Amino acid sequence: MKIGGILSKRFYARDPAIVARRLLGNVLCRVFEKKALTGVIVETEAYYGKSDPASRAYRSNGEIAMMLYGDVGRALIYGVHGKWLFNIVAHEPHGCGGVLIRALEPLTGIDEMKRLRGTSDVFRLTNGPGRLTEAIAIDKILHGKPVYLKSSEITVRKGFVKTNIARGFRIGVSRDLDIPLRFYVADSCFVSHRRDKCLSRLNT
Repeated sequence: MKIGGILSKRFYARDPAIVARRLLGNVLCRVFEKKALTGVIVETEAYYGKSDPASRAYRSNGEIAMMLYGDVGRALIYGVHGKWLFNIVAHEPHGCGGVLIRALEPLTGIDEMKRLRGTSDVFRLTNGPGRLTEAIAIDKILHGKPVYLKSSEITVRKGFVKTNIARGFRIGVSRDLDIPLRFYVADSCFVSHRRDKCLSRLNT
């Protein structure tokens, strides 16, 4: 797969749901100890502001909430259940929101990912938001970093446009909006909740 140029800051300056959908097929690139750890984005979730009960900005004025109102195209990283989650701030001008990267299809640096995750199963390296951050060494040190600058240790680069996109409701939230804001590549075996037919295909 040929990796293209870095997505511009302007890419993230629109509705979070649009950004979440259009990130699918592009490539998340992490430079770690001079190694390139990369994966195709195959699953995302969009989040909004105070009107979104699942958002970190809902009934909160903390640092994470303020970042969701801030500069687009920056890494937003916070911990849940002992795992780091990687988001990118994305919203329309004067808006609020972000996109959670939920799953990747590993592309390069797979041996290093296996070492970092402590598993040899390629399908369990990056098929979840906490797993992918562990696999490509994302932690709080990258919080606030722009993902659109060549000098950054983490960027998003152009991949292939995906047309086989499905959507559903967000995973692991106690309250959700009435519209499905989880987007994923429908035939990918690397999404966080693989289906039985996908597992059957892998075993044939």
